[in-house]
Amino acid sequence: MENYPLVTIITIVFNGEKFIADAIRSVKAQRYPNIEYIVVDGGSKDGTLDIVGQFADTVTFLISEKDEGISDAFNKGLRLAKGEIIGIINADDWYEHDTVEKVVAAMPDLDVVYGDLRLWKGDKVDFIYKGDHRHLINEMTVNHPTVFVRRQCYDRFGYFDKKFRCAMDYDLMLRLWVNGCRFGYIPGVLANMRWEGVSDSRWLLGCQETLAIKNRYLARRHWRNRLYFYKHVLANGAPRLLKRFGLGFVTRFYRTYLSKVKKVYE
Repeated sequence: MENYPLVTIITIVFNGEKFIADAIRSVKAQRYPNIEYIVVDGGSKDGTLDIVGQFADTVTFLISEKDEGISDAFNKGLRLAKGEIIGIINADDWYEHDTVEKVVAAMPDLDVVYGDLRLWKGDKVDFIYKGDHRHLINEMTVNHPTVFVRRQCYDRFGYFDKKFRCAMDYDLMLRLWVNGCRFGYIPGVLANMRWEGVSDSRWLLGCQETLAIKNRYLARRHWRNRLYFYKHVLANGAPRLLKRFGLGFVTRFYRTYLSKVKKVYE
């Protein structure tokens, strides 16, 4: 398919029988005709492998074995990937049907593309998170389920760092950004995420890893990085505290306000 560069999509999963079929169906539903789909399973003990086996017409390659964590699983998929463009969609998430088509159309002059992420609570839309790579020097401001990267960027600047347990995607994005990779935003929702798949238990570790990553690549901003760390902790901790005291509506109001403000300035 000369006019359709090969796109590799990777899904990592462990005991993901509840939602894995939705992720696979979203890949199967893509209108783009040249997709390689790799599923990396961490040795699931539930019905995950049986479900994946029902999609032999969609899953190009399946590997199932124990891994050393999320980064290791990602890297296994990357080592198998043959596509010129690579995307990663988690087992709890799913793409819009035209995502890959939009990505390929946007890619000729770019190295990394991303779009908006729609967040769900149950069967209701909770929030649409808009990415903006211009603020990567502060924290992870692109939506990783929507990100697609040229293979040559991985080959040149490396894969995911297994040292990080939460912020490995930020480490990769900031590494690519400081090394001059060309980022581009695709307007509109490219992927969907369930809040059920977002862990609240490790948010502080994520903030700590984000600080370590910034000090790695932006050492001259050490004091700014430290000050932003405190802001980052407050921004992540406050909504959880409000929710605990039955004041979650304050967070929802604030998000709605921010969305309206962004629309005014766009």
